[in-house]
Amino acid sequence: MQFRSALIALAAPAALLAGCSSDGDIVVDQGVGITALRSVCPAVGVPDYTGDVTLFSRPDARTADALDVTAAITNVRSTCNDTGAQVYTSATFDVVAMRRDVRGARTVELPYFSTVMRGGTSVVAKRIGTVTLNFADGQERAQASGTAGAYVDRAAATLPEDVRERITRRRRAGDQSAAIDPLSEPDVRAAVARATFELLIGFQLDEDQLAYNATR
Repeated sequence: MQFRSALIALAAPAALLAGCSSDGDIVVDQGVGITALRSVCPAVGVPDYTGDVTLFSRPDARTADALDVTAAITNVRSTCNDTGAQVYTSATFDVVAMRRDVRGARTVELPYFSTVMRGGTSVVAKRIGTVTLNFADGQERAQASGTAGAYVDRAAATLPEDVRERITRRRRAGDQSAAIDPLSEPDVRAAVARATFELLIGFQLDEDQLAYNATR
């Protein structure tokens, strides 16, 4: 489908939560210890199934001929100020959209959320914003930008000293303790989860839109 393929190509750089390591991540050093701990800054990403939205010309239709507007979140960027007791992360992103019927100028408003998660399961804060897309007469594509921000308490995002020591303690190869991954220990894993925060950004979808994204 040309309409869908063009949007996917346009939004290919969309940011998702990734497993790449960077400065401050937990890094295993040759199996004998961990040399660095993750930053107090929250990871920023787009949860599965919330990075795009499809509007249909008829509320009860889900077929290709009823496609109206399709939009995707892309180019997520973030900065973090971790110098104070309150760590502040600011994120910006773009929304790229396409419409099928290009007749006339049109404005489309799309709601989005920004949520601070702790430990992957607990919602600390959530805000709703709106991105406004302006299509000119005859224009198939439109683009707009959105912003999000999050404050995280530095103390809450910092591992207790005893847990840090257990994770980073150097172990000699051959020692019995060297064969034990400290992150596999339940209390260590729980402490790491409590100190882990994320800033998640996505479209504010209703149940039908979320189900459509999950099953297509």
